[in-house]
Amino acid sequence: MDLPDLPDVPGKGPAAPAFAADRSGADGFRELVGQLGRELAAPMTSALERINAFATSGRIDRAGLRALREEIEHARRIGLNAQQISRFASGRVRQKPERLNLTQTLRDALAQRSRETASRGIDLRQELKPAELIIDASMCSALLQALLDWSFEHARSQIEFRIDLKSWPERARLTCRFAHIPADELPTLGSTTLGTVSWQLLHRLAQTLGLVLQHEDKAGNAQLTLEFPRTVSEGRALLELDEPCHTGPNSQPMAGQHVLVIASRRETRNAVRDTLRSMGLMVDYVGSIDEARQFSSSGLPHAVLFEAALAGENFRKLRSEWSQEVPTLAFIEISEQGRELEVCDIGGQRTSRIGRDVIASALPSALMFELAKTG
Repeated sequence: MDLPDLPDVPGKGPAAPAFAADRSGADGFRELVGQLGRELAAPMTSALERINAFATSGRIDRAGLRALREEIEHARRIGLNAQQISRFASGRVRQKPERLNLTQTLRDALAQRSRETASRGIDLRQELKPAELIIDASMCSALLQALLDWSFEHARSQIEFRIDLKSWPERARLTCRFAHIPADELPTLGSTTLGTVSWQLLHRLAQTLGLVLQHEDKAGNAQLTLEFPRTVSEGRALLELDEPCHTGPNSQPMAGQHVLVIASRRETRNAVRDTLRSMGLMVDYVGSIDEARQFSSSGLPHAVLFEAALAGENFRKLRSEWSQEVPTLAFIEISEQGRELEVCDIGGQRTSRIGRDVIASALPSALMFELAKTG
């Protein structure tokens, strides 16, 4: 795989030592491959040790099982981030600028991951002034998710998010500030610097979107600021939208999104797995509503696929709980008799529906339709 030279995002002076991995060209690519191997090895080694202990004793407690799941989840997220870095570095992206409410999009992203912040013991502080952008919505959503991944990975207990407007030139600014865990206190699961794979993805997304990225790390306190040149101001939005966008095929437009599949039939799970394998999504499978409830205790997905046969009273209650917490959560029903994508009303709730026999042809477009509304 050949990656083009990747110049640094415009910033304010040289990068701090913790971010020294931001290099370009062949050297940067070699460093990134080595970093990816190191970050993957740590959680997978720990997970393997737990599995070996379980195989020897035949027992594993809830805490050990939870830790095992977190280690595997951590390794999977690193792998998905690496896939996205490759995608954005290769230039296989066509941006479609549109008018986007940055403030609401960030609020939605934080709400979608509120269970995760609670489980991590992270206190979120928000000071978000109204701001609208001209930007590719799916890439902006990926940018915010990468920012959350990076800050959640390192923050000690509190993260402050701020959105304000720079007066001249008029630009929206998003600032993330937190105290991080010093390198000598990091657990073996973690990394030794702030320049992890999640940071690399954030850096390249900002670069692809043409944003100004500034960062500093002083005395264990990290601050990152993103400036958005294409901020909406009076009389500017229509002019900006008329400008030509980058061309080229868009590979894996939904990369990094999280989908939960609730299906008791193995053939349904296999059909979904085969269909989604090449789309860069993070997909989890459960066989019942109770398993879905337990799975979601630490975080909610971006979309839920469910078999119609499981959509009883327990599912309706669970869906209501999830939707109250994250109103943008997408739901797609897999029915026995349905055919191509149709939108229907199920118990007063809008739901996309596809037939089980047309999963391969209908599911990608159904997911793109639903996730486009949430990005």
